[in-house]
Amino acid sequence: MIVYNVTVKVELDVHDLWLKWMKEEHLPRVLETGCFTDAKMFRILEEDTRDGISYAMQYFAKNMTDYFEYKENHAARLQKEGLDMFPGKFQAFRTLLREV
Repeated sequence: MIVYNVTVKVELDVHDLWLKWMKEEHLPRVLETGCFTDAKMFRILEEDTRDGISYAMQYFAKNMTDYFEYKENHAARLQKEGLDMFPGKFQAFRTLLREV
């Protein structure tokens, strides 16, 4: 199993709107690509939240082929939606994990 992990820190002034968008629109759209079997969203605890709140989204793919399908054919479009809706209001970094 492959886990595509996206960690995001979102600014407080857009947090509630961003969280609603993530849960109701973005996560379902990523799953609609068919590249992932499941997705989970976690709030990161024990952090200083004065300048934002952090989350980790984990998307589960059966194999690297499915992940690369997402990356090559869907990722740019779906990431752009967030950048357009919340310009400069969040920071994201991505990691790819393999279950051992």
